[in-house]
Amino acid sequence: MQFKNNIKSIAIGSFDGIHLGHKALIDQVEAVVVIERNGGYLTPGYKRAWWITQPCFFYHLENISLLRPKEFIEKLQKDFPKLDTIVVGYDFGFGYQKEGDVKALKSLFKGEVIEVSEVKVAGISIHSRTIKSYLKEGDIRNVNLLLSRFYSVIGKVIKGQGLGAKALVATVNLNIYDYQLPKDGVYATYTKVDGVWLPSISFIGIRATTDGAFAIESHILNQEIAEVNGKVELKFVAFIRENQKFNGLEALKNQIVVDIKSAEKILKQGENPTSS
Repeated sequence: MQFKNNIKSIAIGSFDGIHLGHKALIDQVEAVVVIERNGGYLTPGYKRAWWITQPCFFYHLENISLLRPKEFIEKLQKDFPKLDTIVVGYDFGFGYQKEGDVKALKSLFKGEVIEVSEVKVAGISIHSRTIKSYLKEGDIRNVNLLLSRFYSVIGKVIKGQGLGAKALVATVNLNIYDYQLPKDGVYATYTKVDGVWLPSISFIGIRATTDGAFAIESHILNQEIAEVNGKVELKFVAFIRENQKFNGLEALKNQIVVDIKSAEKILKQGENPTSS
């Protein structure tokens, strides 16, 4: 707590995704105040801290949603008694029903308020909502461009339908929650197993050809691995194709062979996931 008492500059926001726009704020301060909301995350909860070198302090929305703008500033000043600089984005809103904006912040806070202008890359305005939109479209390349890293999710290994290794290809089956998932389909990915990133191909969606259940499955390319337990991380590199129903297992298996070749080609052209 003593350390918190000495902080003079903070950035405030939800920082979901820790994208290039967020970094433009974060790079200017000693600490980050994260407004924690619920559901549909690009980067849920404490995992934001993995992408931020400064200390993070979390304000849960349900605990501050009724505070008026003045009360919110008073809370900040109480929590950070030496605070003299606040950094926010140009579209920052705060207080009950977002009554406060950057203008109100400058009026209520007696220290310096730094307003960071819109950040663009390749002509695209960077916002978490834009990244989520690209995810819904399966446009992983633009998702990764705006994040400046591979989009990744973490899931718990679960038992699959038991069909893959026997009739198709062996897969790691995952239960993933909290994160916003990309559009249903097949993706070139990397899968982190026992601390090692392995090239893979992953499927998200309803297994229309087999049992009709929703699944998230990852097949490790060109090697056999022992039974996987615990949690596994996926990094999405590129969208390969839409989910579809095939006329039997043989047709599905033939398509998987084609998909694997596509994934291998994509991943050979990509960067090493440990660098992002």
